[in-house]
Amino acid sequence: MHELVRIEHHGPVALLRMDDGKANALSHPLVDAISAAVDRASEGDARALVLSGRPGRFSGGFDLKAMMASPAAARDLVRAGGELMMRLYEHPLPLVIACTGHAVAGGVLLAATGDLRLGARGPFKIGLNEVSNGMPVPILAHELARDRLDPRHLVEAVLHARLYDPEAALQVGWLDRLAEPDQLEAEAISAAQHLAALPAPAYAHTKRSLRRATIEHIRATVEQNLAQFTIAAG
Repeated sequence: MHELVRIEHHGPVALLRMDDGKANALSHPLVDAISAAVDRASEGDARALVLSGRPGRFSGGFDLKAMMASPAAARDLVRAGGELMMRLYEHPLPLVIACTGHAVAGGVLLAATGDLRLGARGPFKIGLNEVSNGMPVPILAHELARDRLDPRHLVEAVLHARLYDPEAALQVGWLDRLAEPDQLEAEAISAAQHLAALPAPAYAHTKRSLRRATIEHIRATVEQNLAQFTIAAG
């Protein structure tokens, strides 16, 4: 059976590499595999995490086949994926993202959970494209975007459904650094090793307090928002 997320250990850093052989769409199996990999890495000796994708594809967002199956199926998948993102966003260990390529819709939100986000240079698309596909942007998405993006670009990124290449994504705030594709994971691991050297209790406490308001707001509104989202999308 194909392993959706593989773990490699590099000193104090656990590298979690997603690879479903296709677009790394956020299906229930992939969401569960990421969560399980985070558990295994956190329970071991890791002091920092790197979440990476397959060459050219970080994640294509929520699995459209599951999303189109029924309103209930769409709600269940967005709920599960959103909870994974909140878990990553408040995780006590440093989390570095190695965005290996395209990251759209739920894929860019997954990248947004990182404490440091490195992206591969190349002809890749990064951003939220829901509105252009006739779907409203859920609170989960626009609140993560509000936290991470340059405020001057928030409206075009969320409401105007703008997709960016990696250089532009760096300027608006979806990414923090760029690297050549063949150097991306190594640079992400190096950055994670630096963060792993910071005092862990202070890091975890500050990370949680820094992001508490956003996480609490998303969790408090998720059920009502999912109901409205399904009606609007239908």
